[in-house]
Amino acid sequence: MIRVAAVGDIHLGKDSKGLLRPAFDTLANHADVLLLAGDLTRHGTVEEARVVAGEVAGLPVPVVGVLGNHDYQSDQEEAVTAVLTDVGVTVLEGEGAQFDIGGTMLGVAGTKGFGGGFAGRSAGEFGEPEMKAFVRYTRRCADSLRRSLEELAAGGCDVRIALTHFSPVPDTLAGEPLEIYPFLGSYLLAEAMDTAGADLAVHGHAHLGTEHGMTVGGVRVRNVAQPVIDRAFAVYHLHVKGQDPAQPTVHSVPAGI
Repeated sequence: MIRVAAVGDIHLGKDSKGLLRPAFDTLANHADVLLLAGDLTRHGTVEEARVVAGEVAGLPVPVVGVLGNHDYQSDQEEAVTAVLTDVGVTVLEGEGAQFDIGGTMLGVAGTKGFGGGFAGRSAGEFGEPEMKAFVRYTRRCADSLRRSLEELAAGGCDVRIALTHFSPVPDTLAGEPLEIYPFLGSYLLAEAMDTAGADLAVHGHAHLGTEHGMTVGGVRVRNVAQPVIDRAFAVYHLHVKGQDPAQPTVHSVPAGI
């Protein structure tokens, strides 16, 4: 069994020092890994990233994250990534990482992702260059996620998690205004997960959304935006039956604050 703690959209600013650290210090009792699903800062500044770094530095479990749209706001995303990397956070964008969790190999593939909408009502690569660029960016994110998941499978991972900021399914957007669904996620991310295979998908971004969802191919999806889970982190238990990565079950239990 692997215990996965996850949270997104913590939106820390310069006045947030120490806000989450007491809960994060309890992670060893609850989880084997902490996933951060983007929007870690308010405006994507280095100063805010240093606050985030202080909350997660030296934790007793590996910390893996992706950036969100807020983390790009000040055009300092590379510097934000560097600040987090310096304290041991594995920040993913179109990449995967592997971790040995008590003899079980956990793989996490991550990308921020992007918008575009969902099957039947989505943007297409047609018309103006701006629209084509919008959809192509989403497709590049999805393609990199698929490749990373496939590489993790080839590398012998027993369990694979897809970590994004934008949502792969409309299920976890329930509660958000329908008009903004195209800006909250894309079906291309779900297609990547279903094509490559994943045992769990974790995202944020949809503050008014719903925690539970599923892709067409049966990948369990969890929206861990902090306003949705309403605590410092949620924990999901992945039971790998007979070490078969196709058969884990996912449970959510209260944790944190």
